[in-house]
Amino acid sequence: MREGILPLAAMEKLLKKGGASRVSEDAKTALIEALEEKADEIANKAAKLSVHSGRKTVKAADVKLALKWNLWKIFGFG
Repeated sequence: MREGILPLAAMEKLLKKGGASRVSEDAKTALIEALEEKADEIANKAAKLSVHSGRKTVKAADVKLALKWNLWKIFGFG
């Protein structure tokens, strides 16, 4: 049994919205794994940013900055 947080049905909707007419279970699972891995990295960075700012609460600005840093890393700037 899958232990992820995101539902398979949502992955099917995303893939179909992206243009797929049919979606296999393996494709849904692969998308879940990729999204959850990236989300974990972003959440971890956002939590560190909130602590660095002297807060216990993660705010939207922390998430946005963590996402921005993650994108920079993807494109080779970080």
